[in-house]
Amino acid sequence: MAQSKGVGELADEPLVDVAKVDPTIVIDLRYGTVRNITEHPIYPPGTPCMLRRGVAERLKDAQLYLVQQGYGLKIWDAYRPAYVQQILWDQIKNPEVVADPAKGGSIHSWGAAVDVMLVDKSGNDVPMPTDFDVFTPAAKMRYAGADPVVAKNLRILQNAMGIAGFYGMRDEWWHFTAKNWRSYAMIQVETQPVTPDGAMPGH
Repeated sequence: MAQSKGVGELADEPLVDVAKVDPTIVIDLRYGTVRNITEHPIYPPGTPCMLRRGVAERLKDAQLYLVQQGYGLKIWDAYRPAYVQQILWDQIKNPEVVADPAKGGSIHSWGAAVDVMLVDKSGNDVPMPTDFDVFTPAAKMRYAGADPVVAKNLRILQNAMGIAGFYGMRDEWWHFTAKNWRSYAMIQVETQPVTPDGAMPGH
């Protein structure tokens, strides 16, 4: 498991493709689909699921723990380029839902945070509190509903991520941040990718 480093010490650690680190993890990048808060794709087609190498290794540890119990991970979002965070902010402009880029943005843009859910051993979704990007009280980290199956599934996910070195987010049960996130830094991307038709993604 990755060891904690000092502030910024891992700023140059490369991003890696999670699918290559652990091909058993299911990838479903929701910002490459219409199934997100903006209701349209932001990521260009074929965008890989990337994380800092050490964070991806932590995720591999979580997956190993879950597989031993008959479950697995599905990733909804991982590394999120700063330009994507800006698109989200420009469209939503609600600091309770989207991190303001002018105030530091999201740890997703550091490659040190990931949005995940639980699937069964066949890769099928299991009951969880809400879908992705559902910003209601039901999405809180501490489940207050009455469904024991949902409560159990969320507890299993949280245990796996905690053991692997992540902590959760109060208002988004699906969001987990690497405990050593301060060892990283914002990944600067100078230019925004252009889609084949010349349009900027997300516009």
